[in-house]
Amino acid sequence: MNHFDLEDGGLACESVSLDAIAEAVGTPVYVYSSATLERHYLVLRDALVNAGLGDPMIAFAVKACSNVAVLKTLSRLGCGADVVSEGEIRRALAAGIPGARIVFSGVGKTAAEIEFALSTGVAEINVESEPEMDRIAEVAARLGRRATIAIRVNPDVGAGGHAKISTGKADSKFGVSFSEAARLYAKASNSAWLDPIGLAYHIGSQITDLAPMEAACLKMRGLVESLRDEGLSVRRLDLGGGLGAPYFDQPDPPGVEAYAAMIARVMAGLEVQFAFEPGRVICANAGILLARVIHVHRRPEGRNFLVLDAAMNDLIRPAMYEAFHDIRPVAPRPGAPEVYDVVGPVCESGDTFARERRLPPLEAGDLVAFMTAGAYGAAMASEYNTRPLAPEVLVRGDKFALVRPRPSYESILAAERNAPWL
Repeated sequence: MNHFDLEDGGLACESVSLDAIAEAVGTPVYVYSSATLERHYLVLRDALVNAGLGDPMIAFAVKACSNVAVLKTLSRLGCGADVVSEGEIRRALAAGIPGARIVFSGVGKTAAEIEFALSTGVAEINVESEPEMDRIAEVAARLGRRATIAIRVNPDVGAGGHAKISTGKADSKFGVSFSEAARLYAKASNSAWLDPIGLAYHIGSQITDLAPMEAACLKMRGLVESLRDEGLSVRRLDLGGGLGAPYFDQPDPPGVEAYAAMIARVMAGLEVQFAFEPGRVICANAGILLARVIHVHRRPEGRNFLVLDAAMNDLIRPAMYEAFHDIRPVAPRPGAPEVYDVVGPVCESGDTFARERRLPPLEAGDLVAFMTAGAYGAAMASEYNTRPLAPEVLVRGDKFALVRPRPSYESILAAERNAPWL
Protein backbone atom coordinates (compact mmCIF):
# COMPACT_ATOMS: atom_id res chain seq x y z
CA MET A 1 0.00 0.00 0.00
CA ASN A 2 1.11 3.57 -0.64
CA HIS A 3 -0.41 7.02 -0.22
CA PHE A 4 -0.08 8.28 -3.80
CA ASP A 5 -3.56 8.61 -5.29
CA LEU A 6 -5.57 10.73 -7.69
CA GLU A 7 -7.21 13.65 -5.88
CA ASP A 8 -9.23 16.34 -7.67
CA GLY A 9 -8.00 15.04 -11.03
CA GLY A 10 -4.30 15.04 -10.14
CA LEU A 11 -1.89 12.70 -8.40
CA ALA A 12 -1.25 13.57 -4.74
CA CYS A 13 1.01 12.34 -1.97
CA GLU A 14 -1.24 12.00 1.06
CA SER A 15 -3.11 15.35 0.93
CA VAL A 16 -0.50 17.32 -1.01
CA SER A 17 -0.73 17.62 -4.79
CA LEU A 18 2.42 16.67 -6.64
CA ASP A 19 1.84 19.65 -8.90
CA ALA A 20 2.19 21.95 -5.86
CA ILE A 21 5.47 20.29 -4.88
CA ALA A 22 6.84 20.62 -8.42
CA GLU A 23 5.84 24.29 -8.48
CA ALA A 24 7.57 24.97 -5.17
CA VAL A 25 10.70 22.84 -5.50
CA GLY A 26 11.16 22.16 -9.21
CA THR A 27 11.82 18.86 -10.92
CA PRO A 28 13.18 16.25 -10.82
CA VAL A 29 12.40 15.73 -7.13
CA TYR A 30 11.95 12.75 -4.82
CA VAL A 31 8.79 12.77 -2.72
CA TYR A 32 8.28 10.52 0.33
CA SER A 33 5.09 9.72 2.22
CA SER A 34 5.45 9.62 6.02
CA ALA A 35 2.22 7.63 6.34
CA THR A 36 3.53 4.90 4.05
CA LEU A 37 6.90 4.66 5.82
CA GLU A 38 5.20 4.41 9.20
CA ARG A 39 2.56 1.94 8.09
CA HIS A 40 5.06 -0.43 6.45
CA TYR A 41 7.32 -0.44 9.51
CA LEU A 42 4.44 -1.02 11.95
CA VAL A 43 2.86 -3.77 9.83
CA LEU A 44 6.21 -5.60 9.68
CA ARG A 45 6.89 -5.15 13.41
CA ASP A 46 3.41 -6.33 14.38
CA ALA A 47 3.62 -9.35 12.08
CA LEU A 48 6.90 -10.46 13.66
CA VAL A 49 5.64 -9.94 17.22
CA ASN A 50 2.27 -11.58 16.56
CA ALA A 51 4.02 -14.61 15.07
CA GLY A 52 5.67 -15.19 18.43
CA LEU A 53 9.16 -13.96 17.52
CA GLY A 54 9.56 -12.06 20.79
CA ASP A 55 10.88 -8.51 20.75
CA PRO A 56 12.81 -8.44 17.46
CA MET A 57 15.45 -5.87 16.64
CA ILE A 58 14.43 -4.24 13.35
CA ALA A 59 17.30 -2.32 11.76
CA PHE A 60 16.27 -0.43 8.62
CA ALA A 61 18.80 -0.77 5.78
CA VAL A 62 20.06 2.80 5.51
CA LYS A 63 21.53 2.13 2.06
CA ALA A 64 17.98 1.84 0.69
CA CYS A 65 16.94 5.40 1.58
CA SER A 66 19.44 7.37 3.63
CA ASN A 67 17.78 10.76 4.07
CA VAL A 68 18.01 11.75 7.74
CA ALA A 69 14.37 12.87 7.86
CA VAL A 70 13.26 9.47 6.57
CA LEU A 71 15.46 7.74 9.16
CA LYS A 72 14.09 9.99 11.92
CA THR A 73 10.51 9.16 10.87
CA LEU A 74 11.30 5.48 11.45
CA SER A 75 13.47 6.06 14.52
CA ARG A 76 10.55 7.71 16.36
CA LEU A 77 8.71 4.37 16.07
CA GLY A 78 11.63 2.45 17.61
CA CYS A 79 13.30 1.35 14.39
CA GLY A 80 17.06 0.82 14.33
CA ALA A 81 19.56 1.02 11.47
CA ASP A 82 21.58 -1.42 9.39
CA VAL A 83 24.62 0.47 8.14
CA VAL A 84 27.60 -0.28 5.91
CA SER A 85 29.92 2.69 6.44
CA GLU A 86 30.95 5.30 8.98
CA GLY A 87 28.92 7.81 7.02
CA GLU A 88 25.78 5.74 7.44
CA ILE A 89 26.49 5.35 11.17
CA ARG A 90 26.67 9.13 11.39
CA ARG A 91 23.39 9.46 9.49
CA ALA A 92 21.70 7.04 11.89
CA LEU A 93 23.02 8.90 14.92
CA ALA A 94 21.91 12.23 13.42
CA ALA A 95 18.42 10.74 13.08
CA GLY A 96 18.34 9.91 16.80
CA ILE A 97 19.00 6.18 16.47
CA PRO A 98 21.18 5.10 19.41
CA GLY A 99 24.23 2.90 18.92
CA ALA A 100 22.43 0.05 20.70
CA ARG A 101 20.04 -0.15 17.72
CA ILE A 102 22.69 0.00 14.98
CA VAL A 103 24.00 -3.06 13.11
CA PHE A 104 27.26 -2.53 11.19
CA SER A 105 27.53 -4.70 8.08
CA GLY A 106 29.75 -4.58 4.96
CA VAL A 107 32.70 -6.54 3.59
CA GLY A 108 35.43 -3.90 3.78
CA LYS A 109 35.30 -2.13 7.14
CA THR A 110 38.44 -0.08 7.76
CA ALA A 111 40.16 0.15 11.14
CA ALA A 112 38.97 3.77 11.42
CA GLU A 113 35.35 2.75 10.75
CA ILE A 114 35.57 -0.10 13.27
CA GLU A 115 36.98 2.28 15.88
CA PHE A 116 34.13 4.72 15.27
CA ALA A 117 31.55 1.92 15.47
CA LEU A 118 32.94 0.67 18.77
CA SER A 119 33.01 4.19 20.18
CA THR A 120 29.27 4.54 19.49
CA GLY A 121 28.43 1.19 21.12
CA VAL A 122 26.78 -0.44 18.10
CA ALA A 123 24.57 -3.45 18.77
CA GLU A 124 26.72 -5.74 16.64
CA ILE A 125 29.37 -5.71 13.97
CA ASN A 126 28.63 -8.33 11.34
CA VAL A 127 31.94 -10.05 10.57
CA GLU A 128 32.30 -10.92 6.88
CA SER A 129 35.76 -12.58 6.81
CA GLU A 130 38.53 -13.86 9.06
CA PRO A 131 40.90 -10.95 8.26
CA GLU A 132 38.13 -8.55 9.21
CA MET A 133 37.52 -10.40 12.47
CA ASP A 134 41.22 -10.15 13.31
CA ARG A 135 41.13 -6.42 12.53
CA ILE A 136 38.15 -5.91 14.82
CA ALA A 137 39.97 -7.71 17.64
CA GLU A 138 43.08 -5.56 17.13
CA VAL A 139 41.09 -2.32 17.22
CA ALA A 140 39.11 -3.48 20.26
CA ALA A 141 42.31 -4.38 22.11
CA ARG A 142 43.81 -0.97 21.32
CA LEU A 143 40.68 0.74 22.66
CA GLY A 144 40.37 -1.60 25.64
CA ARG A 145 36.76 -2.22 24.60
CA ARG A 146 35.27 -5.65 23.85
CA ALA A 147 33.54 -5.81 20.46
CA THR A 148 30.10 -7.39 20.10
CA ILE A 149 30.06 -9.29 16.81
CA ALA A 150 27.95 -11.65 14.76
CA ILE A 151 29.44 -13.94 12.13
CA ARG A 152 27.78 -13.30 8.78
CA VAL A 153 27.42 -16.67 7.11
CA ASN A 154 27.02 -17.25 3.39
CA PRO A 155 24.52 -20.14 3.32
CA ASP A 156 25.00 -20.82 -0.42
CA VAL A 157 21.36 -20.03 -1.14
CA GLY A 158 20.78 -17.60 -4.00
CA ALA A 159 17.80 -15.28 -4.21
CA GLY A 160 16.86 -11.81 -5.40
CA GLY A 161 15.30 -9.97 -8.28
CA HIS A 162 18.56 -9.63 -10.27
CA ALA A 163 22.01 -11.23 -10.31
CA LYS A 164 23.52 -7.98 -9.02
CA ILE A 165 21.40 -8.07 -5.85
CA SER A 166 21.77 -11.78 -5.06
CA THR A 167 24.19 -12.06 -2.14
CA GLY A 168 23.85 -15.55 -0.68
CA LYS A 169 25.55 -17.88 -3.18
CA ALA A 170 28.96 -19.40 -2.54
CA ASP A 171 30.63 -17.18 -5.16
CA SER A 172 29.36 -13.98 -3.52
CA LYS A 173 31.78 -11.64 -1.76
CA PHE A 174 29.53 -11.45 1.28
CA GLY A 175 30.02 -13.41 4.50
CA VAL A 176 32.10 -16.41 5.49
CA SER A 177 31.54 -19.79 3.90
CA PHE A 178 29.26 -22.19 5.70
CA SER A 179 32.15 -24.65 6.12
CA GLU A 180 34.32 -22.20 8.09
CA ALA A 181 31.62 -20.56 10.20
CA ALA A 182 31.95 -22.91 13.18
CA ARG A 183 35.74 -22.54 13.34
CA LEU A 184 35.56 -18.76 13.23
CA TYR A 185 32.81 -18.66 15.85
CA ALA A 186 34.94 -20.78 18.17
CA LYS A 187 37.97 -18.57 17.49
CA ALA A 188 35.96 -15.46 18.35
CA SER A 189 34.66 -17.10 21.52
CA ASN A 190 38.25 -17.66 22.66
CA SER A 191 39.25 -14.05 22.07
CA ALA A 192 39.54 -11.67 25.01
CA TRP A 193 38.36 -8.79 22.81
CA LEU A 194 35.46 -10.32 20.92
CA ASP A 195 31.98 -11.17 22.16
CA PRO A 196 30.31 -13.33 19.50
CA ILE A 197 26.63 -12.77 20.17
CA GLY A 198 25.30 -14.79 17.25
CA LEU A 199 25.02 -15.33 13.52
CA ALA A 200 23.80 -13.25 10.58
CA TYR A 201 22.91 -13.84 6.95
CA HIS A 202 21.39 -11.98 4.00
CA ILE A 203 20.80 -13.83 0.72
CA GLY A 204 19.56 -11.10 -1.60
CA SER A 205 17.19 -8.25 -2.31
CA GLN A 206 13.74 -8.08 -3.92
CA ILE A 207 12.94 -11.70 -3.01
CA THR A 208 9.45 -12.70 -4.13
CA ASP A 209 9.49 -16.36 -3.07
CA LEU A 210 9.76 -17.60 0.51
CA ALA A 211 11.34 -20.93 -0.52
CA PRO A 212 14.98 -19.72 -0.63
CA MET A 213 14.46 -17.81 2.60
CA GLU A 214 13.14 -20.96 4.27
CA ALA A 215 16.08 -22.98 2.95
CA ALA A 216 18.51 -20.44 4.41
CA CYS A 217 16.64 -20.36 7.72
CA LEU A 218 16.83 -24.15 8.00
CA LYS A 219 20.58 -24.11 7.40
CA MET A 220 21.08 -21.34 9.95
CA ARG A 221 19.00 -23.15 12.56
CA GLY A 222 21.15 -26.22 12.07
CA LEU A 223 24.30 -24.15 12.52
CA VAL A 224 22.98 -22.58 15.75
CA GLU A 225 22.21 -26.02 17.15
CA SER A 226 25.62 -27.33 16.09
CA LEU A 227 27.43 -24.44 17.79
CA ARG A 228 25.44 -24.96 20.97
CA ASP A 229 26.31 -28.65 20.92
CA GLU A 230 29.95 -27.52 21.05
CA GLY A 231 29.21 -25.50 24.15
CA LEU A 232 29.18 -22.12 22.41
CA SER A 233 26.64 -19.42 23.24
CA VAL A 234 24.40 -18.13 20.43
CA ARG A 235 22.05 -15.42 21.67
CA ARG A 236 21.01 -13.58 18.50
CA LEU A 237 20.14 -14.61 14.95
CA ASP A 238 20.16 -11.82 12.37
CA LEU A 239 18.01 -12.88 9.41
CA GLY A 240 18.89 -9.91 7.23
CA GLY A 241 16.32 -8.48 4.86
CA GLY A 242 15.44 -8.95 1.21
CA LEU A 243 11.66 -9.33 1.21
CA GLY A 244 10.43 -7.83 -2.03
CA ALA A 245 8.18 -4.86 -2.70
CA PRO A 246 5.51 -4.77 -5.42
CA TYR A 247 6.90 -3.12 -8.57
CA PHE A 248 3.68 -3.38 -10.63
CA ASP A 249 5.24 -5.58 -13.36
CA GLN A 250 5.58 -8.61 -11.07
CA PRO A 251 3.26 -10.76 -8.96
CA ASP A 252 2.88 -9.37 -5.47
CA PRO A 253 5.62 -10.71 -3.16
CA PRO A 254 4.67 -12.66 -0.04
CA GLY A 255 3.12 -10.55 2.70
CA VAL A 256 4.98 -9.86 5.91
CA GLU A 257 2.52 -12.08 7.81
CA ALA A 258 3.47 -15.10 5.67
CA TYR A 259 7.15 -14.22 6.05
CA ALA A 260 6.86 -14.01 9.84
CA ALA A 261 4.85 -17.24 10.04
CA MET A 262 7.50 -19.10 8.04
CA ILE A 263 10.28 -17.92 10.37
CA ALA A 264 8.25 -18.77 13.47
CA ARG A 265 7.63 -22.29 12.15
CA VAL A 266 11.23 -22.97 11.14
CA MET A 267 12.77 -21.41 14.25
CA ALA A 268 10.26 -22.72 16.83
CA GLY A 269 11.90 -23.34 20.20
CA LEU A 270 15.31 -21.96 19.20
CA GLU A 271 15.31 -19.30 21.94
CA VAL A 272 17.32 -16.52 20.32
CA GLN A 273 16.68 -12.83 19.83
CA PHE A 274 15.83 -12.25 16.18
CA ALA A 275 17.16 -9.29 14.23
CA PHE A 276 16.02 -8.11 10.80
CA GLU A 277 17.47 -5.66 8.26
CA PRO A 278 14.54 -4.62 6.02
CA GLY A 279 14.96 -1.84 3.49
CA ARG A 280 12.99 -2.00 0.28
CA VAL A 281 9.88 -3.52 1.86
CA ILE A 282 9.54 -0.42 4.07
CA CYS A 283 10.55 2.43 1.77
CA ALA A 284 10.11 1.41 -1.88
CA ASN A 285 6.43 2.27 -2.18
CA ALA A 286 6.86 5.24 0.15
CA GLY A 287 8.66 7.32 -2.47
CA ILE A 288 8.29 8.52 -6.04
CA LEU A 289 10.51 10.44 -8.43
CA LEU A 290 8.62 13.36 -9.92
CA ALA A 291 9.81 14.53 -13.35
CA ARG A 292 8.65 16.85 -16.13
CA VAL A 293 8.40 16.19 -19.84
CA ILE A 294 10.88 18.37 -21.78
CA HIS A 295 9.45 17.38 -25.15
CA VAL A 296 8.22 14.48 -27.23
CA HIS A 297 10.52 13.55 -30.12
CA ARG A 298 8.39 11.87 -32.79
CA ARG A 299 10.42 10.19 -35.52
CA PRO A 300 8.92 9.63 -38.98
CA GLU A 301 9.27 5.87 -38.70
CA GLY A 302 6.90 5.92 -35.75
CA ARG A 303 9.19 5.83 -32.71
CA ASN A 304 8.24 8.30 -29.98
CA PHE A 305 10.83 9.43 -27.43
CA LEU A 306 9.41 10.93 -24.24
CA VAL A 307 12.30 13.11 -23.05
CA LEU A 308 12.21 13.94 -19.32
CA ASP A 309 14.22 16.25 -17.11
CA ALA A 310 15.06 13.24 -14.88
CA ALA A 311 17.92 10.99 -15.94
CA MET A 312 19.88 7.88 -15.02
CA ASN A 313 21.93 9.91 -12.54
CA ASP A 314 18.69 10.56 -10.63
CA LEU A 315 17.29 7.01 -10.86
CA ILE A 316 19.86 4.45 -11.96
CA ARG A 317 17.90 1.26 -11.29
CA PRO A 318 16.55 0.82 -14.85
CA ALA A 319 20.04 1.24 -16.35
CA MET A 320 21.78 -0.87 -13.72
CA TYR A 321 19.26 -3.62 -13.01
CA GLU A 322 16.85 -3.42 -15.97
CA ALA A 323 14.36 -2.46 -13.26
CA PHE A 324 10.73 -1.65 -14.03
CA HIS A 325 9.04 1.43 -12.58
CA ASP A 326 5.42 2.22 -13.24
CA ILE A 327 5.22 5.69 -14.83
CA ARG A 328 2.06 7.71 -14.19
CA PRO A 329 0.97 11.11 -15.49
CA VAL A 330 0.29 13.46 -12.59
CA ALA A 331 -2.69 14.97 -14.45
CA PRO A 332 -3.86 12.36 -16.99
CA ARG A 333 -4.99 13.73 -20.34
CA PRO A 334 -7.93 12.22 -22.22
CA GLY A 335 -7.17 10.30 -25.37
CA ALA A 336 -5.82 7.01 -26.62
CA PRO A 337 -2.59 5.70 -25.07
CA GLU A 338 0.61 6.04 -27.05
CA VAL A 339 3.82 4.00 -27.07
CA TYR A 340 6.96 5.80 -25.90
CA ASP A 341 10.59 5.17 -25.20
CA VAL A 342 11.02 7.08 -21.93
CA VAL A 343 14.47 8.66 -21.76
CA GLY A 344 16.49 11.31 -19.97
CA PRO A 345 18.94 13.99 -21.14
CA VAL A 346 22.18 12.29 -20.03
CA CYS A 347 24.64 11.54 -22.84
CA GLU A 348 24.37 7.73 -22.56
CA SER A 349 22.25 5.20 -24.44
CA GLY A 350 21.68 3.61 -21.05
CA ASP A 351 19.81 6.71 -19.96
CA THR A 352 16.56 4.96 -20.85
CA PHE A 353 13.85 4.31 -18.28
CA ALA A 354 11.53 2.24 -20.48
CA ARG A 355 11.24 0.91 -24.01
CA GLU A 356 7.93 0.83 -25.85
CA ARG A 357 5.94 1.75 -22.76
CA ARG A 358 2.23 2.33 -23.37
CA LEU A 359 1.19 5.52 -21.57
CA PRO A 360 -1.61 8.06 -21.73
CA PRO A 361 -0.90 10.93 -24.14
CA LEU A 362 1.75 13.31 -22.82
CA GLU A 363 3.02 16.70 -23.94
CA ALA A 364 5.85 19.07 -23.07
CA GLY A 365 5.46 20.44 -19.54
CA ASP A 366 3.44 17.50 -18.22
CA LEU A 367 4.49 15.93 -14.92
CA VAL A 368 5.07 12.19 -14.53
CA ALA A 369 5.74 10.12 -11.42
CA PHE A 370 8.05 7.12 -11.27
CA MET A 371 6.32 4.90 -8.74
CA THR A 372 8.04 2.67 -6.15
CA ALA A 373 11.18 4.81 -6.30
CA GLY A 374 11.73 5.22 -2.55
CA ALA A 375 14.33 2.42 -2.36
CA TYR A 376 17.73 2.78 -4.04
CA GLY A 377 16.62 5.93 -5.84
CA ALA A 378 18.00 9.08 -4.24
CA ALA A 379 20.48 6.98 -2.27
CA MET A 380 22.21 5.82 -5.49
CA ALA A 381 22.01 9.14 -7.34
CA SER A 382 25.07 10.97 -8.66
CA GLU A 383 26.07 14.27 -10.23
CA TYR A 384 27.05 12.65 -13.53
CA ASN A 385 27.07 15.18 -16.40
CA THR A 386 27.28 17.80 -13.60
CA ARG A 387 23.60 17.46 -12.96
CA PRO A 388 22.65 18.62 -9.44
CA LEU A 389 21.27 15.91 -7.16
CA ALA A 390 17.48 15.86 -7.11
CA PRO A 391 16.05 17.39 -3.93
CA GLU A 392 14.01 15.32 -1.49
CA VAL A 393 10.64 16.23 0.00
CA LEU A 394 8.87 14.59 2.95
CA VAL A 395 5.08 14.79 3.20
CA ARG A 396 2.90 14.41 6.27
CA GLY A 397 -0.83 14.86 5.78
CA ASP A 398 -1.41 18.23 4.13
CA LYS A 399 2.12 19.53 4.76
CA PHE A 400 5.44 19.00 2.99
CA ALA A 401 9.02 19.90 3.82
CA LEU A 402 12.14 20.16 1.69
CA VAL A 403 14.46 17.75 3.54
CA ARG A 404 17.35 17.96 1.08
CA PRO A 405 17.62 21.00 -1.21
CA ARG A 406 18.90 20.87 -4.76
CA PRO A 407 22.56 21.96 -4.71
CA SER A 408 23.50 25.00 -6.75
CA TYR A 409 26.05 24.84 -9.54
CA GLU A 410 28.18 27.18 -7.45
CA SER A 411 28.25 24.74 -4.51
CA ILE A 412 29.11 21.84 -6.84
CA LEU A 413 32.05 23.71 -8.34
CA ALA A 414 33.15 25.08 -4.96
CA ALA A 415 33.80 21.54 -3.74
CA GLU A 416 36.70 21.24 -6.21
CA ARG A 417 40.13 22.86 -6.09
CA ASN A 418 42.69 23.79 -8.69
CA ALA A 419 46.11 22.15 -8.59
CA PRO A 420 48.76 24.71 -7.55
CA TRP A 421 50.45 24.56 -10.99
CA LEU A 422 47.26 25.46 -12.88
